[in-house]
Amino acid sequence: MSIDFSSRRPFSGPLLMGLTIALSALLCGCAAVGPDYKGASLEAPQGWNAEMEKGLQATRPQDTTLSTWWKTFDDPVLNQVAQKAVSGNLDLKSAVSRLRQARLKRGISSAGRYPTLSGNGQFQRQHIRENAGPPNGGDEVDYYNAQFDAGWELDIFGGIRRSVEAAQAELEANRADVNDVLTSLLAEVALNYIEVRTYQHRLSITKANIATQEKTYELNSSRYEAGLINELAVQQALRNLERTRAQVARLENGLQAAKNRLAVLLGQSPGSLSALLTPVRPMPEVPAQVAVGIPAEAMRRRPDIQRAERELAAQTARIGVATAQLYPQFHLLGTIGLEALLSGSDFLTSQSMFWNIGPGVSWNIFRGRELRLNIDLQTEQQHQALLAYKATILQAQSEIETALTAYAKEQIRHNSLQKAVQAAKRAEAVARDQYAAGLVDFYNVLDAQRSLLSLQDELLQSQGAVASNLARLYKALGGGWKLAETAVADKTSTQQSSERAK
Repeated sequence: MSIDFSSRRPFSGPLLMGLTIALSALLCGCAAVGPDYKGASLEAPQGWNAEMEKGLQATRPQDTTLSTWWKTFDDPVLNQVAQKAVSGNLDLKSAVSRLRQARLKRGISSAGRYPTLSGNGQFQRQHIRENAGPPNGGDEVDYYNAQFDAGWELDIFGGIRRSVEAAQAELEANRADVNDVLTSLLAEVALNYIEVRTYQHRLSITKANIATQEKTYELNSSRYEAGLINELAVQQALRNLERTRAQVARLENGLQAAKNRLAVLLGQSPGSLSALLTPVRPMPEVPAQVAVGIPAEAMRRRPDIQRAERELAAQTARIGVATAQLYPQFHLLGTIGLEALLSGSDFLTSQSMFWNIGPGVSWNIFRGRELRLNIDLQTEQQHQALLAYKATILQAQSEIETALTAYAKEQIRHNSLQKAVQAAKRAEAVARDQYAAGLVDFYNVLDAQRSLLSLQDELLQSQGAVASNLARLYKALGGGWKLAETAVADKTSTQQSSERAK
């Protein structure tokens, strides 16, 4: 149902000014319907469940360390790769695009607060039927019309305000989503870079063992030709050599796959990073001490939790938008224009002017319970958003606790593997010397060489795992997005300025 109270009586400036002041006071005094968002509570334990060992400290980390955590590996190539990822990753660009869209949607929602003004004009030539009677029967007349229409919805019950509130929360949720993409991106870049270096060093160790095993095979071949040993030892040495050679292809395949993944993360074609990554650099080293802070700080820092909280706020505001549909909507309407028949010269005279102004109201009286069901729907979706927020917090706590334990325990494992490799090297040298002296069977040499290669390979993988676990830990702590966010913001501003200049 809609009612129009517009009037065509002479315009009164003081009357309109008084009406505007009264309406403004009415709008300021009316609270928006629906629940007010009070903010979700952030429940976090007082301390970590994981043990603070192997350099872990429950002290507050420095902002610069968290913002550029990948620099703790002291690897200039990794720093360069991370910078390229921030500027070229396509998923990040897509997230920034979603942020821009959310900003535009907020602007569209805010536009509902202001009056609207539209203009139109028309010219028509009309033929009057002859049987219409004198004096115009059979004549043709010209009709001229031009007018401006203005309207303003008075947001008395706050439906528009709640809509703007929801759009603002969605904008902030998309901003947190960009930060979340940044956090994941930098962690993935570090993980794949560490994997590249790990494969390179595993290949180096494997090739070094191949060189040793080739010498053993040549020695056995010479001794076999001299009649000192039987053919079994020769074939055993050859089997051991070819088995080690077979691992090279598998490692090279893994190395190339890691390079390709890293290139895609940087928004580049596979193979484009070969010149940068081909030179073998030392394995990334972890710092002696890692400050992780307390759970509450990490929870507030994580962008996925920030995004879930803002989505809850947006959904709370949508309840108010739905509730406002139950109440009348008041409008202030007005039209001013010129209208004339017969000749264009009459069109631009004061006698052709017309105007009207007045309030209007529309009200959804009966919609088959649709409006109240929509309120129930939005309320249930708010409950779902609250559950998603709590689930995000629990998942974050689990990720951090797992990362803390993995980082510490892998270092303990790495220390044991270092001792095992030292013992394996000594055992392999003793076995070769005793075999050359004829004191032991060649099987002892084979077993010692296989054990040494296996342990060396496992040690390198463990070293890479320690560095990778540190990257996962910083990701779980919500580190890395602040500095990168600034770079993305600067880049976005530059792009927008360039587009406006065009």
